[in-house]
Amino acid sequence: IGTATAPSLSTTAGPLDTPASKDLPWWNDAVFYEIFVRSFRDSDGDGIGDFNGITKKLEYLKSLGISGIWLMPIHPSPSYHGYDVTDYYEVNPEYGTMEDFKRLLDEAHNRDIRIIIDLVLNHSSSQHPWFESAVADEQSPYRDWYIWSESDPGYNGPWGQRVWHPSTTGYYYGLFVDFMPDLNYGNPAVTEEMEKITTFWLTDVGVDGFRLDAAKHLIEDDVNQENTSATHEWFKDFRPFYKSLNPDALAVGEVAGADQGVMASYTQGDQLDLTFDFGQAAAILQAAKSGNAQTIKASMKLTYKLVPDLQYATFITNHDQNRVMSELGGDPGRAKVAASLLLTTPGVPFIYYGEEIGMSGVKPDELIRTPMQWSGEEGAGFTDGTPWEAINADYPSLNVAAHDGDSSSLLEHYRMLIRLRNEHESLRTGEIYWATSSTDQLAAYLRSSPSENIFILINLSTEPVSGYELKLNSGPLTGTHQAKSLLEGSLLVDLAANDTGGFDAYTPLSELPPYSIFVIQLIK
Repeated sequence: IGTATAPSLSTTAGPLDTPASKDLPWWNDAVFYEIFVRSFRDSDGDGIGDFNGITKKLEYLKSLGISGIWLMPIHPSPSYHGYDVTDYYEVNPEYGTMEDFKRLLDEAHNRDIRIIIDLVLNHSSSQHPWFESAVADEQSPYRDWYIWSESDPGYNGPWGQRVWHPSTTGYYYGLFVDFMPDLNYGNPAVTEEMEKITTFWLTDVGVDGFRLDAAKHLIEDDVNQENTSATHEWFKDFRPFYKSLNPDALAVGEVAGADQGVMASYTQGDQLDLTFDFGQAAAILQAAKSGNAQTIKASMKLTYKLVPDLQYATFITNHDQNRVMSELGGDPGRAKVAASLLLTTPGVPFIYYGEEIGMSGVKPDELIRTPMQWSGEEGAGFTDGTPWEAINADYPSLNVAAHDGDSSSLLEHYRMLIRLRNEHESLRTGEIYWATSSTDQLAAYLRSSPSENIFILINLSTEPVSGYELKLNSGPLTGTHQAKSLLEGSLLVDLAANDTGGFDAYTPLSELPPYSIFVIQLIK
């Protein structure tokens, strides 16, 4: 849960301090797709998305180039969203059976798609048997699995919310809401149980990892309720445990907020594998809204400096935020710009379901988690029944079927970008060098790997750009390069490297249309 504002930083021209090329984990070659199971595809007509529905749509995800799926909570829960878990060892019966889930997992793996699931470590449901026992009996063996006070300590949470909640046996701590009581990691039994749960899902079921909800709030230190030293120490112990079960298991943490320094503190090789870069997400939106490249340039430089070896997750918006298309005023050109920035820059990209067709949605949360729009027929191809939440009214024209194969569509733009990323090592794991431009309307950067150099040029604005010049003070280039557009296949103006591996006064083509992207392969 969280939002962020883009950082405001001053930067100087030139290359980033980038790590040397090395072998990186599998997720650095992946593009992930976030799915709210309830809203993706209903296979049995009850109006609720399910595991079998996702299985039926794996070929669609494969056609997009997706190689990783993040499933929002799949455990039993009294809430529609699932973030208050009542049984960590089972799946939500509304989504299907454990056998259905394992079939989905097998079918995904057969297509080289890995699946990570939400693991809600911070709190359980107030209807979990642990808490029901703890609140009913002060002598319960589960009493100390939660955090209690005889009286109200009288302080609020990080965003002013009430965190101490009354019960018949005392006040209990719940950071988010009263029906999500926080677990007490000061009790070793809680950690031991979470390790058993982790073992079950990684070893017995075979998932490929976890997205860790509310990671920064795991352990409180009185009024300090986020990013405590105890939280960091817990993750330092958790990492060797889950890696002992599966060295390739992924743990990506939600560390919401704009402070990229805090985000980076969780990814120094001894805690989480990845954290979501909320600051960069906000900067992508700001660049697409404003038509100005300075903020995104500053944000990406900061993250790249702070986080080692590309171990951070990038996105534009997620299930807790207004949808991309709504944030960008319904403008498909701006949405294409945002997608271009996401999928041609470093990090591990995550796409929220429906983002690729421009689904809209503004809070409350149910309205940013509406059913996927597959077709223009009744039920939008999501269900043959009554959907759990009303489908967006624009589904007859805005849907996968209508946009599939239309080269001008946002869907095909995403498909093209993901294909290029999958085909070109430099776009996945290459170093990045930001060029300077004579106009702030242009985002211009070089992605460089041992095998190739690709130059990205994006016009962020509503107006065509001409009479511009690009410069890179220093970089990895030598000699003269033939410049080939990977989108059109056409040859552009050759690029001559300067003595410091960059280039001077480069103009690959005379005019850049509004919202255009050029992916330029530099060939020696």
